[in-house]
Amino acid sequence: MLHIQNVVKNYQDLEAVKGVDLEIPEGELFGFLGPNGAGKTTTIKMIVGLLKPTSGTVSIGGFDIGSQSSEAKSILGYIPDRPFIYEKLTGREYLAFIADLYNMDAADVAERVQKYLDFFDLTEAGDKLIEGYSHGMKQKLIISGALLHDPKLVVVDEPIVGLDPKGARQVKQLFRDLCQKGTCIFMSTHSLGIAQAMCDRIGIIQKGEVIALGTLDDLRRQASKEHEHLEDIFLELTGDTHLEQLSGMMATSS
Repeated sequence: MLHIQNVVKNYQDLEAVKGVDLEIPEGELFGFLGPNGAGKTTTIKMIVGLLKPTSGTVSIGGFDIGSQSSEAKSILGYIPDRPFIYEKLTGREYLAFIADLYNMDAADVAERVQKYLDFFDLTEAGDKLIEGYSHGMKQKLIISGALLHDPKLVVVDEPIVGLDPKGARQVKQLFRDLCQKGTCIFMSTHSLGIAQAMCDRIGIIQKGEVIALGTLDDLRRQASKEHEHLEDIFLELTGDTHLEQLSGMMATSS
């Protein structure tokens, strides 16, 4: 579903992404992890068409995001970490606006909008202005808008930020249900516990290069020690040995 082939992104003298190759099939929930400044956001922006690669290609469902942008974006849903939202609209109006952008069948829009308002307990708030929503309510609305047109690929950056425990559980359930139906989800997060619990495979990027890729068991084998938790694997593979030692000391003391 998502094919990233030898993608490079340069900013003058800085090579932010250095030949990334990834292939994510239908129905997989893929975790994309890395330290700050590793190249995660740059890679995501190239996947969704906000940045043009210096070289290499990104295709979604067989459509090149550069040369076949409309076709690729029609099957793409994007949930950024800092979304922009029109706060002078009601929640229902916002979702109807998103539906118009994707030229959705008018006969389906009301039903789909109501489906997500119900799922996220936003039915009562749906006819109120978004400016009165909490951060968590806005996040649920953004997620609803990204999924409204049944995308084949969902790219999501920090999906759980700002959500209460119930909202986080709803999103986790929703993502797993989507994957079971064949949707591909590409998720970037700093929450390693969430990545460990949710992801089928994980890629770790550092200094613009993918340094580890595979299931949690695969990553354990790539590490020099048999770690139980993804956090310890991540810290070892990215070279944060001081933090790894501190993590071990805290675990021992508790």
